Amino acid sequence: MAGASERPQSSALPQPTECLRLEEDARRKVHWKRWGPYLSERQWGTVREDYSENGDAWNFFTHDHARSRAYRWGEDGIAGLSDDQQQLCFALALWNGKDSILKERLFGLTNSEGNHGEDVKEYYFYLDSTPTHSYMKYLYKYPQAAFPYADLVETNRRRNRDEMEYELLDTGVFNEDRYFDVFVEYAKAGPEDILIRITAANRGPEAAELHLLPTLWFRNNWSKWIAASNRAAEKPNLKQIEAGSGSVAVAATHAALGEFVLSCEGDVPLLFTENETNHERLFPGQKNESRYVKDGINGFVVHGNRGAVNPDKQGTKVAAHYQLSVGAGQTKVIRLRLSKAGSDQKAKAFGKQFDELFADRLREADEFYRSVTPPSVNEDEANVMRQALAGMLWSKQFFFFDGDNWLDEHNSNPLHSRYRNSRNSEWFHMLNRDIISMPDKWEYPWYAAWDLAFHTLPLAIVDPDFAKQQLELMLKGVYLHPSGQIPAYEWNFSDVNPPVHAWATLFLHRTEQALRGETDLDFLKSAFSKLVLNFTWWANRKDRFGKNVFEGGFLGLDNIGVFDRSAPLPTGGHLEQADGTAWMALFSQNMGELAIELAAHDRTYEDMVVKFAEHFYYIAAAMNKPGGGGMWDEEDGFYYDLLVLPDGTTKRLKVRSMVGLLPLCATTVIEKWQRERIPRAMTQIADRLRRMPELLESIHPTGPGHLGVAERGVMALVNPERLRRILAKMLDESEFLSPYGIRSLSKFHQQHPYVFYVNGREYRVDYLPAESNTGMFGGNSNWRGPVWLPVNAMIIRALLQFYLYYGNDFRVECPTGSGRMMNLFEVAKEIADRLTRIFTRNEHGRRPVYGGTEKFQSDPHWRDHILFYEYFHGDNGAGLGASHQTGWTGLVAKCIQLFGYLDPERALELGKEAAFLKGAANTPGAMT
Repeated sequence: MAGASERPQSSALPQPTECLRLEEDARRKVHWKRWGPYLSERQWGTVREDYSENGDAWNFFTHDHARSRAYRWGEDGIAGLSDDQQQLCFALALWNGKDSILKERLFGLTNSEGNHGEDVKEYYFYLDSTPTHSYMKYLYKYPQAAFPYADLVETNRRRNRDEMEYELLDTGVFNEDRYFDVFVEYAKAGPEDILIRITAANRGPEAAELHLLPTLWFRNNWSKWIAASNRAAEKPNLKQIEAGSGSVAVAATHAALGEFVLSCEGDVPLLFTENETNHERLFPGQKNESRYVKDGINGFVVHGNRGAVNPDKQGTKVAAHYQLSVGAGQTKVIRLRLSKAGSDQKAKAFGKQFDELFADRLREADEFYRSVTPPSVNEDEANVMRQALAGMLWSKQFFFFDGDNWLDEHNSNPLHSRYRNSRNSEWFHMLNRDIISMPDKWEYPWYAAWDLAFHTLPLAIVDPDFAKQQLELMLKGVYLHPSGQIPAYEWNFSDVNPPVHAWATLFLHRTEQALRGETDLDFLKSAFSKLVLNFTWWANRKDRFGKNVFEGGFLGLDNIGVFDRSAPLPTGGHLEQADGTAWMALFSQNMGELAIELAAHDRTYEDMVVKFAEHFYYIAAAMNKPGGGGMWDEEDGFYYDLLVLPDGTTKRLKVRSMVGLLPLCATTVIEKWQRERIPRAMTQIADRLRRMPELLESIHPTGPGHLGVAERGVMALVNPERLRRILAKMLDESEFLSPYGIRSLSKFHQQHPYVFYVNGREYRVDYLPAESNTGMFGGNSNWRGPVWLPVNAMIIRALLQFYLYYGNDFRVECPTGSGRMMNLFEVAKEIADRLTRIFTRNEHGRRPVYGGTEKFQSDPHWRDHILFYEYFHGDNGAGLGASHQTGWTGLVAKCIQLFGYLDPERALELGKEAAFLKGAANTPGAMT
């Protein structure tokens, strides 16, 4: 392996400046990523901050508490920035002169308040970011009228699950455009010299008051209630210092960080307080630790309480108080600079070079994104792709969780006395304190294991090193359970997510090979060994009878089943899951391919190729077993979950859902060069199949006499006949094929709901293209009809694999019944194009993602700012669920990029490598 300092030099073409920064950071020469958008957007209501007896995280630490109560495990803010250990934090607070509180953090409904679960009720956009955060831009839309907190809560609480959510626009607070567009931009002059520009534009018809309070504070790690193992030896300090002419300044002194200076342009007052809990407000009878408390600046600005801030101009939280009057249609700008002390900052903090540097960084960001965007992509698609990637980069967050410490504080640590079992008791080994890609920093401000694997695909477009680090984290000993289980998410680390990390590892390996012409053998070996542990955990824990059929519970698909698949079944017995078993077949294929890669360097890995090939054959034979005991239904031409009753009888649960499409995804082409690399393993596999020919009966034919284009083999659960039958349903617009991708549930169930009775009680699955009508899994997501990008990405991958095998010899009607014949590359591209059309303007200039919300469709200050929702209406493409789940919805950037570069002829010629190469320099693809 080439070490970090031994990487091959780039080609003769000059690299974008941002790529050079990435190289410097990767080599640890210059720590460009030390500062970034690492604050959460909601720390309140999280499991980490929950110290209740009943595990009610939402109500233990509320939004109302957040302004007054110091957090234990992290910080939040609007357009926030911090160092990579979240020790020193910066964010913007605002006040319009009418709100009852400072706007210091985003507001939203808790799970019990929303008629479709938790939901942020604000409008904000991640407009731009480079991967080193050398340039970032964020937009927050702030109403000039009092923010309707109570109206949003009360109206949504009155609505039922069949009604639309009551949104901020519905309250009328944006009528007549009486709001401010507040842009926050960051530009790095150096890794620890950050320029900040805040621009407030009044979109309304009259002048309006606006208080901008850029705020700097330390995460509280010094209070006596923090465990000694995580408590700082000394308290940090902020204090006002002498500044250059026409500015004020704060020195921030921290034992680990050293000293930083925040310079603020203008002679503005600095308001100091402590980031410590106001016990007297929240818990009457308890005394405050300090005279000055977390909500002191709020008390000063909103309530005029001059005694709430420290007249000695020091503390652990400070805000510069800019009081502006912004005329109708006018704009005001404030400028700040956060820099390591020691530079000649007083002289250079502001001047013409300040705006010149912003112009330089924006130009470099443009240069960088041009280098990763296919030239065939139009301007609107390029905008969608760039904002998707910017959203991915803004969604990084410092995540801190010390399992041993946290469980001690809950009397739930099994290593210690007075133990009582509670949430996550078995995860006492965990110590998470890393920058992690979040699904959504407000709705899901915690990592989710299978989401994270999908995040790595778009992240690898802009920062393959960071993408690789994300996978490495989940496989580290302070994350991965000693049993081999990968942690799911903080609400229940023991929940089970689909095993997609081997696939993502293989993807990143091929990406790095294409970019750098090298194999990171240490990464590959380390990941493989940990993934073997995880595979063994699956085999031992989720195949309860050793039959090579798997369970797993909800497996990320929430309410897709007729029963809650993570709860005891009302019938008794258990489920043999078509999706769980298909995921394990794909896991086997991925592990086999990883072993082939390692075998090029160490022949002993050939034994592991044999092991995982055999796993695949055994799983396929069990899943495709003929008769009533198999998951394939010959009459319907579809896969279903199998209900195994206590008496041993079985029944297929005939819900036409993504569960039955996922077996299609367990498909992997084996190139001729891969087989040639492992001659001993190929001999052993051939011998096993000769002795057990029944293993080949139900899968796709392969091997001698059955090789495809360029002598490619294929490992696939579905044979050609089943492939055609599944595709006929999947590509039928009256079933799975939406104008905007593949639905999670067939539209067949709109007229034919699936109903199952147990002891007189009805269990039912209807086609629900929008929100869920049940409270299953919190009711804030829905897999009964909407379009979800991650599973669509897996389907696209499978179709491309089949295309590499068949070429143009396998064609199907797309859409079914249209008479239009396509090869499988064309089908894959058709699905990708439909997914992309969710976000791009249609022939009427409207973006389906915004549905009927006219403000987003026609207003020039709204219509080109893209939100990447969690899932999308199965019929009209409107965004649903979490509004900033750029996490896996950022996969649209990969769709745009992949098909912008890849053509079918090139794919057939080059095979798997084609998706990882492009005509121009260094951008990966996705056909692993």
